[in-house]
Amino acid sequence: EVQLQASGGGLVQAGGSLRLSCAASGFSFDDYVIGWFRQAPGKERVGIASISGFDGSTFYVNSVRGRFTVSRDNAKNTVYLQMSSLKPEDTAVYYCAAVMARIISTMESTYDYWGQGTQVTVSS
Repeated sequence: EVQLQASGGGLVQAGGSLRLSCAASGFSFDDYVIGWFRQAPGKERVGIASISGFDGSTFYVNSVRGRFTVSRDNAKNTVYLQMSSLKPEDTAVYYCAAVMARIISTMESTYDYWGQGTQVTVSS
């Protein structure tokens, strides 16, 4: 059974940092792209970053590029999202998702498996 477990959310002040984790099980982790998505209150869920299991290549959307870093530890079947210089507009429920592919993507429709979300709240 494929499972993704996101964790690490919490309450942080603007300018602070958090590290989210996405623990995966039930599939060949190295063959999968892992994406991070977020859904702010009253808004649609959007992709913000992704990382390839094949070569470790990454992609970030403009709103988080330079502040967020996605990495993965294939030995631990875990992907991390290090978030720095957090802003109130980063407040959202954050999700990780997986798809067996070599091309990274932040398109929601690309992904087959989803974890439950973890809440990140950034206070001003």
